[in-house]
Amino acid sequence: MTVIDTPRTMTDDATWHDMLDRLNRLSVDRHFDAYEDVPWDDPDYAIDPADPRWELPPDSPLGATDWYREQPPVRRAEIGLFDVASKMKVGLQFENVLKRGLLEFALELPDRTPEFRYAYHELIEEAQHSLMFQEFVNRTDLEVSGMRAWDKRAARRIAKLGRRFPAAFFFFVLGGEDPIDHVQREVLGSGRELHPLLERIMRIHVTEEARHLSFARNYLRRRVPALPWRRRQVLKVQVPVTLGVMAAMMLRPSPALVQRYGMPRSVLRRAYGTAEARAGVVASLRKVRDLCDELGLRTRGARRVWRLMAIDG
Repeated sequence: MTVIDTPRTMTDDATWHDMLDRLNRLSVDRHFDAYEDVPWDDPDYAIDPADPRWELPPDSPLGATDWYREQPPVRRAEIGLFDVASKMKVGLQFENVLKRGLLEFALELPDRTPEFRYAYHELIEEAQHSLMFQEFVNRTDLEVSGMRAWDKRAARRIAKLGRRFPAAFFFFVLGGEDPIDHVQREVLGSGRELHPLLERIMRIHVTEEARHLSFARNYLRRRVPALPWRRRQVLKVQVPVTLGVMAAMMLRPSPALVQRYGMPRSVLRRAYGTAEARAGVVASLRKVRDLCDELGLRTRGARRVWRLMAIDG
């Protein structure tokens, strides 16, 4: 689906309103329902933990390790399914924060602003995604926890940024959505056989996330240049920290998976400490990194933080 996501200026009101009108129309013309558009009860969509299609691909960080390849086929499939379910649980918890932040954002908008309508379109779409993710988790019969307790506590503070500091909030949105969107698009374009339920959920997700990512990037193009100096300095440090933390949360295996399957720490180091694995994280943040370059947020001093978080391109 084509959306507006170009580096052209968004400071012109007519250009901004035209973009919002088009995104709003797309939300009306092309939207999905978690239960009407996913055939949950189709026998072909049933979840079998032993299905080899759940196995991690051999070119993935964990799937490439000797430890994983030496597991029996059924266990490899179950580990892959647990990983998918864990990431969906993290995704719906992230979207819980996102929805609360959008409500905070919309609360202060004046009447007749098109941002209000867009925010509620996105809110509705994210709620449908959460229903899809939770239904998938329920049908696996696996006990996945998602975010750690301290991540959940921190998330409660982030939602308030939707009202207090919207630019910081929408960078948080990009930190959660960009890495997983990058990975899902790579998986869908890989040509490997996927379980049909997973493929259907991913295709719905990337279609609607394209709108959400487009809004967040263009909102930041419109608002960040007009921010006071002090807030721009905060973003220079805060953004790379947010992106580094969120990318790790979205792309690495959950602590519950590591504990359940007795994964040695040395395996984690070999899987995610390689140059290839680090390059994958860097690649997943390319678009938001380019946006920060465009907005002048990656100054020489700020890039030290990007390097510290291992996400500097």
